[in-house]
Amino acid sequence: MSTAQPVAVRRSVFRSVLAAVPWQALGGYAVTRVLGLVALAVGSAVTGKDGLHRLSGRWDSVWYVRIAEHGYGYEVALPDGGVHSDLAFFPLFPALERALAAILSVDAATAGLVVAWTASLAAAWGVYRCGAQVAGHPAGVCLAVLWGVYPTAFVQSMAYTETLFTAFAAWSVLAVLRGRWVLAGVLCLCAGLTRPTAVALIAAIGITALVTVVRERRLPVRMAAGVCLAPLGWLGYIVYVAVRQGSATAYFDVQAAWGNSVDGGVALARFIAGLPLPAALGLCAALALLGGLVALCVRQRQPLPLLVYTIGVVVVSLVGAAYFGSRPRLMMPAFGLLLPAAVALVRLRLRGRVLVLAVPALASAVYGAFTLLGPGPP
Repeated sequence: MSTAQPVAVRRSVFRSVLAAVPWQALGGYAVTRVLGLVALAVGSAVTGKDGLHRLSGRWDSVWYVRIAEHGYGYEVALPDGGVHSDLAFFPLFPALERALAAILSVDAATAGLVVAWTASLAAAWGVYRCGAQVAGHPAGVCLAVLWGVYPTAFVQSMAYTETLFTAFAAWSVLAVLRGRWVLAGVLCLCAGLTRPTAVALIAAIGITALVTVVRERRLPVRMAAGVCLAPLGWLGYIVYVAVRQGSATAYFDVQAAWGNSVDGGVALARFIAGLPLPAALGLCAALALLGGLVALCVRQRQPLPLLVYTIGVVVVSLVGAAYFGSRPRLMMPAFGLLLPAAVALVRLRLRGRVLVLAVPALASAVYGAFTLLGPGPP
């Protein structure tokens, strides 16, 4: 073989990779994130606050950095006698921070931003592919951009786990849609090491497999393997905490100490009841809108794995006793909620789509800067 042949092969592979990249979707998504960073920079200049620190050195980011640098075992004693333990945070994100910090010779906080920003592109790509698989290329592009203008999309620029989890979830759902069960299980395993919300993805894979088995009256080996792999990440960490703490319910006890116990929505109802009437009515309207979006997803007849995953994320986000202000962020990985809007946007001409998307993009950017430069938490 001549020396020119390997070069030609590499060039061919490179061109194939470039051709496979959905530049419209990733480009549109990147614009939304850059817009958010510009708004944050302007806000930082006006207020004199450190915007970059707000992305990598506040709230949950601090806990991930501490785990990356020192491992598990840190606790904070609260004035009321409660304890916040770092065991509430799943291990994959801080593990990636630690590995990347060693490779790039940077601090863990900077490595966290690199992980989150890289994962955000992988997530947008996966969201696009799911949308394109269900409703075509234009809808996939719109879906990726809509995910980037979600009201709490500023979190996608922070050293948080939302982008990493959404990347694993989107590609796992796509794998199920294409019948690649083992890949779906592996990706779900990784999602389960990233966030507890992986229970929604595990349910999506399991329910889809069950329905397929009943319909086809057979259980392929690859399907069985994928279903068995799916819960291992989430379950593995639950078991790790149980063994470490010497209690089968240790992880759930840790979450309860953070105020994140599952109460079926009681805390949400009490929160609404305690609001002034105008605010309570506004929040009820927002929840009604959320219910309407779920109904639209059902009417749209979204594929079963996407629908179960989307509804699962919404339910998980609402049935816990967590701080209410965090719930919109917790729902952000449910990108299927945005698919009806993406399909509706496709009916417009390209210029119309851009103009329509520009409004929420600007609003999301300004809201993100306001939130990050405020007291929080997100």
